[in-house]
Order: sequence, then structure tokens, then C-alpha cells
Amino acid sequence: MHELAITQGILDIALSNAKKAGAKRIIGINLVIGKLASMVDESIQFYWDILSDDTIAKGALLNFNRILAEMHCFDCGNVFNPDHDTFACPVCKSIHVGVTKGDELRIESIDVE
Repeated sequence: MHELAITQGILDIALSNAKKAGAKRIIGINLVIGKLASMVDESIQFYWDILSDDTIAKGALLNFNRILAEMHCFDCGNVFNPDHDTFACPVCKSIHVGVTKGDELRIESIDVE
């Protein structure tokens, strides 16, 4: 359900920037979403279709670019992409790790007319 608030935020940002640019229509929005972000693309698209209905963003295409997760081991310094089973460092097996990429959500660009 948090996708509703996220989608509203995306729409607000897109509309604000389109207005500043003097755009007549928003054609597409390019989103970058990390694999660890708990977002479901289909849910964002569903809410987008509803929320943007009476705006200049109606019918705009949402492009989802998923970014792989990357972690840093605080014990040995290894930087790695975690697998699906564990976040433990593959070198030293430590679980003392932190996320360096993969939890982000941002608008990369907005295509307007």
C-alpha cells in the first residue's frame, strides 16, 4: 500500500517540474529503483494510472530501471552483490555488512512535450 504515497510523490514531482519547464504534456518518466527497495512496479503503475488521470501526465509511460544491490563488508572491506539466500559476505562470511546500492528510488528523467 505504500506504493500509493510513493506514486503520489512521483506525480507531484513530475507535475511541478513539467510546470517549471512550460510543458504541455508529460510523455514518460524514467525511474531508478533498487532491488532492495520494497516497491512493486505493477502497483506503482496501477496507482499512476488512477492518480494521473485528470492531469497532463495521463497516459505517460513509466520506465522502471532496477539497480542491483551492492553491499560492503565492515569486517574485511569486500564489496559484493548479495545473493538471494543471504546478505553475508562471500569472502569472510561476516554478517556485519551495509547496503551501498540497491535501496534507492529516484526519478532519473521526465520526458515532456
